[in-house]
Amino acid sequence: MQLGIIAVGQMRDTVERPLVENFRRRIEASGRQLGISGLSIVELREKRGLTGAEKKRSENALVADALAKRNGPLIVLDETGTSVSSRAFADRLQGWVARGDGDVTFVIGGADGLDDAIRARAELVLSLGPMTWPHMLARVLLCEQIWRAISILTRHPYHRD
Repeated sequence: MQLGIIAVGQMRDTVERPLVENFRRRIEASGRQLGISGLSIVELREKRGLTGAEKKRSENALVADALAKRNGPLIVLDETGTSVSSRAFADRLQGWVARGDGDVTFVIGGADGLDDAIRARAELVLSLGPMTWPHMLARVLLCEQIWRAISILTRHPYHRD
């Protein structure tokens, strides 16, 4: 199974990039024990000069195109979604692995959010909590939680209840 993140915006040389790369390497190394081949990250370039509804339509079209290349469950990150514990998230991950899903794709939309059509396709609309997070930190948090879920499932001592 391949995990993937599709995110609107590019990290470039931000301070968050090394954190994401660190967790991506951990996911790849430890995920093999569970049948997870790695984590791909697709960054979608935002078009400059667009505002409001035009920008949202453009970003959502980019997300839809990227999703066309993926199979399996879609998980959309949204502040209005469901908050789950790390253990519950690990249980979800284990379920996707057990079901034999080829891909599990997480989507982080742009500042104006995702279209209802994309949200409706999601198996899970996931919230990282009631606070609003910058998109770059949301990537770090998501990668950390994926790694944490893998560490729970492989009985690595990283997670403590």
